[in-house]
Amino acid sequence: MRTGLPSVPILRAVQPAPETFGHAVGELIARELEESPRMASVLGCDEFDHRLDDLSAAGFERRRSGDRRWLDRFEGFDADALDPEEQIDQALVIATLGQRLALADWQEWKRSPEGYLETGVTELFLQGLRPEDELTAAAVDRLEGIGAVLDEAEKNLDPTLADRLIVERSLGECTANIGFARDEVARLATDPANQDRLAAAGEVAARAYERCAAFLGRLAPGCTGTYVLGEERYNEVLRKGELLDTDLRALKRQGWDEFHRVAGEMDQVASLIAGGSDGWPAVVHRLQQVHASTIDGMRAEYEVACRDARKFMTDHGLVTNPPDEHCHVVPAPAAVRATLAVACYVSPPMFRPSKDGYFFVPYPVDGGDADEVAGLLESNAAYAIPTTAVHEAYPGHHWHLMTMKEARPVRRIFTSTYFVEGWALYTEGMMRDAGFFSPEGGLGQLEARLLRAARIVVDTSLHTGEMSFDEAVAFMHEKVAVPLPTARSEVARYCAWPTQASAYLTGAMAIERARDDWLAAGGSLQVFHDSLARSGALPVPLAVRAIGVPSSPH
Repeated sequence: MRTGLPSVPILRAVQPAPETFGHAVGELIARELEESPRMASVLGCDEFDHRLDDLSAAGFERRRSGDRRWLDRFEGFDADALDPEEQIDQALVIATLGQRLALADWQEWKRSPEGYLETGVTELFLQGLRPEDELTAAAVDRLEGIGAVLDEAEKNLDPTLADRLIVERSLGECTANIGFARDEVARLATDPANQDRLAAAGEVAARAYERCAAFLGRLAPGCTGTYVLGEERYNEVLRKGELLDTDLRALKRQGWDEFHRVAGEMDQVASLIAGGSDGWPAVVHRLQQVHASTIDGMRAEYEVACRDARKFMTDHGLVTNPPDEHCHVVPAPAAVRATLAVACYVSPPMFRPSKDGYFFVPYPVDGGDADEVAGLLESNAAYAIPTTAVHEAYPGHHWHLMTMKEARPVRRIFTSTYFVEGWALYTEGMMRDAGFFSPEGGLGQLEARLLRAARIVVDTSLHTGEMSFDEAVAFMHEKVAVPLPTARSEVARYCAWPTQASAYLTGAMAIERARDDWLAAGGSLQVFHDSLARSGALPVPLAVRAIGVPSSPH
């Protein structure tokens, strides 16, 4: 009905457009890089190269409260409205942030000095993403800034939470960093002017590390805390972070079952090698005496083994390998030597084209005594080197982490240790099945698997308080034939990195089950490997879902 009144438009509230999932992922990635400059540099985001992480108490609280907000934000997306790839990304983000928050009350930053000690300058030069003058400028800033970070460690570390063993382990790393900063950092550059700049900044860092070492030396005797994570927190990692349908007790039983199974198989292989009834420990002991005469000779043997493994996996069509990748087999940096007596790997930057990775061969610390050198040579004897080369390089860490550069961006930042280490252990057995190893090398591969089963037993026992440090060292030495110096370093690492030692075998067995399901459905082994690696390093159940492995009961 007309009223004669002027027409008035109806005003409606303007609703903001709903947030897109892709926009949220982009903002989360930006937040992660901003909060972790050292990680950002490793990923190839060089605008963060001049900075170190904010390790103040306020910084840790900011990240914790931020994780809570980000978790709420990603849980708020309707999974049914996302495409399948976005659903995987959402589940990954929720798992990662959920695990962080579940462990927030553990307050690792008050318990362990380890996270405060590194500058990351070695990685800057290894990657070589910028001209040397620019790398030097960034490294100088980090070396000169490490003192402020170490001051935060002195404020934050709590002797009622910290365990003496963990503090003393970090003291060894801190001492190694003094030597690196004072004597070695300048060698990272080739230009004399840059070497002089690094030497001057290195001296500033060395004095800061000396102050920190003195502090840690005073702190350690009064520490009354514990490294024991506890069963509840351990289960949070397994279920919430790794999405595994298991718990600590079931995991420990699995470790024992696999330990006994592998030990039995080792006896059979050892008998074939020795031509008699000698048990595997006696045969392994003899094989441990056949090694390079020097540490440099050991490194050369690793280089040959990596080359052989690369050729084998390519010739046998086990994976697809690009022509432009390279794995450099080099001595472990000084700081790494103080805390790891085993080989390790540094991947190419995830957000740069480079496919160059670095396989660090274990070397003794400067001034290491004859026993340490002998222990390293025994632990890296000729029969064991091919297995480690497969694990660290081809088609283990190097091939996987170089290949996963094709994964979606958030999957290159949020990764699962249980997948990363599980994949590398999986490839050891896969290469043995394909015929890569000699009989002695096959025994070395089984020994490596036995070690990972023992790690589950020891790690779960340490972090429930059911096994002491000394008992764990004795177990590794007597039951797994690990030389004593290596056994001590290994167990100290398990104490410092709870749940990590269980990742290898747990992840490998989950991948083996997925592989069997894939092949049973008529799939190609090479396609399985390529697809899994390109999906990222997701928690294994999520990776299985991402590539569409048909499910079957186990």
